[in-house]
Amino acid sequence: MVNGRSVPGNRWDLLDGLEPEPPAVSVVVVHYRQQAELDRTLAALRRQTHPAERTEVIVVDDGSPEPPRVPAGVRLLGQADEGFRAAAARNLGASAATGDVLCFLDADTVPEPGYLTRMARLPALAPEAVVVGRRRHADFTGQPVDAPVERAGPAAELPEPQWLRDAYRLSGDLLDADDRSYRHVIGAAFACSRWFFERVGGFDENFRTYGGEDWEWTYRAWLGGAILAHVADAVAWHDGPDWAGRDLDDPARRARKDAETLLLTERIPVAGSRGRGLRGDGVDVLVRLGAAPSPAAAYVCVDSLLAVLPAATVCVPAEFADLFAADQRVTSKAPEPWPPARVVVDVPVAVRADRVADRLREAVSTVGVGTLGTVLFGQSRVPAIRVDSARARARRAVWGAELFETRVHADAGPEALGADPDLAGYLGGWA
Repeated sequence: MVNGRSVPGNRWDLLDGLEPEPPAVSVVVVHYRQQAELDRTLAALRRQTHPAERTEVIVVDDGSPEPPRVPAGVRLLGQADEGFRAAAARNLGASAATGDVLCFLDADTVPEPGYLTRMARLPALAPEAVVVGRRRHADFTGQPVDAPVERAGPAAELPEPQWLRDAYRLSGDLLDADDRSYRHVIGAAFACSRWFFERVGGFDENFRTYGGEDWEWTYRAWLGGAILAHVADAVAWHDGPDWAGRDLDDPARRARKDAETLLLTERIPVAGSRGRGLRGDGVDVLVRLGAAPSPAAAYVCVDSLLAVLPAATVCVPAEFADLFAADQRVTSKAPEPWPPARVVVDVPVAVRADRVADRLREAVSTVGVGTLGTVLFGQSRVPAIRVDSARARARRAVWGAELFETRVHADAGPEALGADPDLAGYLGGWA
């Protein structure tokens, strides 16, 4: 692990003013048939303020017909041409890297001189930090490859995507990140510690068209306790317009985007990414029922839980498996979803969840965001309901301490159901 610390929630601002010793940085540059663009990016990397002796540059070629030319001191790796495999290329580069901090760039994304220093700062201080730089756009046609990008870029600037600028502004450069902030991390210009990349796992190599693999990785990283930050003064210039500005009426482009979106619905099962009505394999909220005194009590508990949290997956004791066989949301085998469930709701003994419906919905939607990690319902040592975020669990496992807040609703713990909960009255509405 990088020598560092963690912070509560996503509070990377608590590290303001701290400067680490320059870490060893491995820059992974993905390339495919862009020799001139690669030359420009490598020239810019030679002008970085980060110490050259603490910088390793690895170019990974994604199966170009002719391998790219790289100068002495730059490592060149390659993989077969089997389609657009940026995910696999980044994984290959990361596996060969020796630096404490990984910085990912595309061959056509040219960093200003202070880029590596600014991108590496937070991952060197807090090993769970995942930082995205500011990607600006320019048309470098006719410009010498060694032209200083901090001057050549502004002189030939193209529009930045407004939606992304707005997202950074409204979230305080991702200080106020949430479960959908994965959309604001760009694979062509981001960095993290090598320790955290290995802990989260590499990019999903099922992504074989342009885009999507960075969002899926960032979502997994978020669940794994990532501290997301946008470093606005770490600027890298993309040679050409943003994806949204290219070939807007191209049916093939729309089909590729749809294929990416459909794959993401399975990989990122949060509201806003998953289907609105259809269910996929991904588990967003996992409810675990520990015990129930009777089938009737189990039925009332599970039914009330799904009435409050209809998109949840509920795991029940094996003795009640047949009772819920008709509902695919209920299982007796604890699923091991990947990515892990965003929220786990533990119900040790059967209760009526509709007694705390509003507070339970609020807890499930807010844990893991900000500094809130866990919500407890009830006064006893073993709460009637425990709502725990994946982020809190991941950070707890690493640091052995609570780095998220716990909220206790001592007055809102539903009582355990008895063996005869008046099932007919519950269903009829008079109990």
